[in-house]
Amino acid sequence: MDGMNVAVEPKPVGLIRPYNAILAELFRLLDVVLVGASLAIVTLVYDVRWTSAYNQAALLAMFSFFAWAYLLRLYASWRIATLFQELRRLLAVWVGVIFTLVAVGYVTRASAVFSHEVLLTWLLLFAPATLGASRAIVRHSLRTLRKRGHNTRNVAIVGSGEVADRLCTYIRESPWLGLNIQGVYNDPGWHPGKPFPEGCREYQRLLTLARLGEIDMVFMAIPMEQHALVERFTSALADTTASLYYVPNFFMSELIWARWGYMGDIPYLSLRETPFYGVGGTLKRFEDIFLSLLILCIIAVPMILIAIGVKLSSPGPVLFKQRRYGLDGREIQVWKFRTMTVCEDGDQVRQARRDDPRMTPFGRFLRRTSMDEFPQFINVLRGEMSLVGPRPHAVAHNEEYRRQIYGYMLRHKVKPGITGWAQVNGWRGETDTLDKMEGRVKHDLWYIQNWSLWLDLRIIFLTIVKGFTDKHAY
Repeated sequence: MDGMNVAVEPKPVGLIRPYNAILAELFRLLDVVLVGASLAIVTLVYDVRWTSAYNQAALLAMFSFFAWAYLLRLYASWRIATLFQELRRLLAVWVGVIFTLVAVGYVTRASAVFSHEVLLTWLLLFAPATLGASRAIVRHSLRTLRKRGHNTRNVAIVGSGEVADRLCTYIRESPWLGLNIQGVYNDPGWHPGKPFPEGCREYQRLLTLARLGEIDMVFMAIPMEQHALVERFTSALADTTASLYYVPNFFMSELIWARWGYMGDIPYLSLRETPFYGVGGTLKRFEDIFLSLLILCIIAVPMILIAIGVKLSSPGPVLFKQRRYGLDGREIQVWKFRTMTVCEDGDQVRQARRDDPRMTPFGRFLRRTSMDEFPQFINVLRGEMSLVGPRPHAVAHNEEYRRQIYGYMLRHKVKPGITGWAQVNGWRGETDTLDKMEGRVKHDLWYIQNWSLWLDLRIIFLTIVKGFTDKHAY
C-alpha cells in the first residue's frame, strides 16, 4: 500500500494550539514578573522603603531566574509529567537564583543595605510559593480546557502487547493530558507467521498522517530486543515533525533511577543508580543537615531525660550501637537508646516481638513512642544516615534476606533513613514472615525510583502525624 496516496481529513486541533508559542512566551514573562513582584509585595508587608538597591536585587533575580530556567530546561513540555516533577525542577531553578544572589552579595558586600527579614521571607518562602502556586493554577486551567477538548495533541502508538495496552488505557483514562489517540499501528512484516494484531492499523497509514502534520506525538511500544524495528521506524519518521517517544518493555519497570549518560561520545543508560548525584544529592544533604539540627535542638532536653531514665531503669549502657548496612552496603553503627537487657549484634539477631521478655519496662515505652530512635539524628549529622530512606536492618538480617528477596540489596543504593515510605504505609515493626519483608522492600524500592524533595517532606509530615506511635511499634 502506498501510504502517500491515502486521503486524510484534517482533525480539529483545539482553540489554544495555534497560539502555543505566544502562550509559552507569556508564561515565561509571568514567571519573571512574579519574581520581581513577590519582592515588592514582601517589602510592603514589612513596611520597608523600596530603594534602588531593591531594584537591582529584583532585576538580578529576574535575569538569573530566566538564565537558570533555560539551563535546567524548566520550560520543556510538561504535558505528560506530574506537577511534582515540574515543581522539583522549579525548586532547582530557584536554588540557582539564591546561589547567584548570595554570590553577588558576598562579592559586592551589599547585603547590609537590605532588610534580612525581607530577603529571607522573599527567597525562602514567598517567591517559591508564588511561582509554585502559579504553576498549579495554570496546570488546573489547562486540565479543564483539555477535558473539554481544547489544547489537545494527536497521538499514535506503535506496537502491540501489554505495554501498548497499558499505555492506551492510561491515556484514555487521563483526559486532563489532552492526548487524543488516533490509532495503534503495526506492520504485518514485524510478526512473520503470526496473525496481524487485532485492532492495529498498518504503520504506512501512520507515516502518511505524520507527514501531513496530523500526528503530534508517537509512542513506540516495541520490545527492546527488536531494536532493528526501532531504528527502522525512527528513520521512517525522520522527515516528519512528530515528537517521538520510546516506551520500554516490562523489565524497565525494575530500573532504579535510570538515566542517560556519556562516556566520551558514547551514550549509555544506567540501569540501577542512586538518585542522589549532582543537585539531588546536594539538596538531600542540605535537607538532612538543616532538619536534623533543628530537631536535635528541640529534643535535646528530652534526650537527656531519656538517657537518665535508661540508666536508672536497668544496668547497661545508655546507647545501643548495632552494626547495620549503610550506603552501598558498607557497615555503619546505628545508635539507639537501649531498650533491652541485652545488646545483640552477632551473626544471629532476634527481632523484637510483642511482649518480648528482653525489653525493659522503660524500653517498651520508648519503642512504642519511637523515642528510642532519637540518637539516630546524630547518625544523620555524621552522614551515615538520612532523615528519609529505607530503614536499616541488622547485618545478620541483611545476609538472610538478600538471598531470598529479589532486588533486596538495591535498597542500599541510598543512605538508610530514620523514617521511610514503607514505615508511613504500615510496613513497620517485626517482619516475622517473608511476605512482610517483601512488602517493606517493595515500598523501599518505590521510594528510590520516585524520590523527590517533595516526597521526603511528605514522608516527614506523615511521620509526624501518625508515625511516632503505631500498633506495629514494639
